[in-house]
Amino acid sequence: MNLRQQLGSGLSMAMVLASAFAFWKLFSIVTMSNSPIVVVLSGSMEPAFQRGDVLFLWNREEYVGVGDVVVYKLQEKDIPIVHRVVREHRLLLTKGDNNERDDLPLYAYGQQYLERDKDILGRVFGYVPLVGYVTILITENVYFKYALMALLGLSALVQDE
Repeated sequence: MNLRQQLGSGLSMAMVLASAFAFWKLFSIVTMSNSPIVVVLSGSMEPAFQRGDVLFLWNREEYVGVGDVVVYKLQEKDIPIVHRVVREHRLLLTKGDNNERDDLPLYAYGQQYLERDKDILGRVFGYVPLVGYVTILITENVYFKYALMALLGLSALVQDE
């Protein structure tokens, strides 16, 4: 492969990455959510949502009520949590459908409720079942990650010839 073809391939890859980033940012602006798409990582919301489901969030409504499924992120935790609102009185209390107790032990020390503007990333408005399982496999299984990288490298080598 000559230099011109390599530069063309690199430019094509850069365009794909830039397009994906632009789509993500546009979707973030439209939904008013920093994280408009999330993957369910646990079984706490079964049977409503299964592990590996991809959720789409909407954060343009001022009111979030009892029964709405929301995604929230706590300051000291990196992973967003998907749970249903079980109590609302200006502030929100959440609980996983498959959990016995509410989320009070998950909140920060002294925090009793979630604030709509501060903690909530958005309300779930749609989902695609099990598509996010690839993300779970990549993050939880080191061997799968290495096998996927080897497969990508192998396909690049085969494509060059």
